[in-house]
Amino acid sequence: MSFDFHHNKPEYFQQQYINAKNYVVPFIKETLPALEGLKVMEIGCAEGGVLKAFTDLNCECTGIELSQSKITNANLFMAEELAAGKIRFICKNIYDVDFQQEFSAYFDLIILKDTIEHIPDQNQLIGKLKILLKHEGQVFFGFPPWLMPWGGHQQICKSKFLMLLPYFHLLPKNIYKGILKLFGEEDYKIKDLIEIKETGINTTQFEQYVHKNGYQVVNKRFYLINPIYLYKFKVKPIKQWKLLENIPYLRDLISTTVYYTIKIKGDI
Repeated sequence: MSFDFHHNKPEYFQQQYINAKNYVVPFIKETLPALEGLKVMEIGCAEGGVLKAFTDLNCECTGIELSQSKITNANLFMAEELAAGKIRFICKNIYDVDFQQEFSAYFDLIILKDTIEHIPDQNQLIGKLKILLKHEGQVFFGFPPWLMPWGGHQQICKSKFLMLLPYFHLLPKNIYKGILKLFGEEDYKIKDLIEIKETGINTTQFEQYVHKNGYQVVNKRFYLINPIYLYKFKVKPIKQWKLLENIPYLRDLISTTVYYTIKIKGDI
């Protein structure tokens, strides 16, 4: 049993759109105030809900997604924006040389919303983004720290008990896998959850990769209660206490999402 919105694509699209409009866009505008009309790319755009908040600002939007079925839904949900030339969806890997050549230094803003925690070798990914980013451009990341209560994405479990059980994704892999089997999770779901366990990222790792690849953090925000929970569970967002933001291990344990914007060092 996973939550209904995981399967209801129009509802999921709407949640992503409203959350991006009310929280992601204002956060980005704190360091990139003139967003209107900029070239924006989202990596792992799914059905395009986040990007709709940017087409509202007349941005030139590009959604990159490896799942053709998600792109099919995105084309359906954003048919009006597609017809107006405000957005395009591409089923491609950003590591492809032809993609990097076509979009070299092209984007003012690159977005990874709930994406980086699914990607192997995040250090390589962050480095490659520099190829696609314009001078003075910025990259937005939003992700759940691996150590947070549901950082293993166990909310997708069929078992109602497991989907609500905090922190058990932190157990050793064999024990974690055994528990998933014991509660009757299907093999494909177990595979997905183990992959997330192998790619989960904490904020200390993330900041190390950022600095290692020649970027600087220009803004960050930690949330005790993720803003999107307002639309999923009717729970109001709560920012993390400032004191805890400076304690790496503890901040990851009790922050349900983090927002970052970064830029290349030396850019004004």
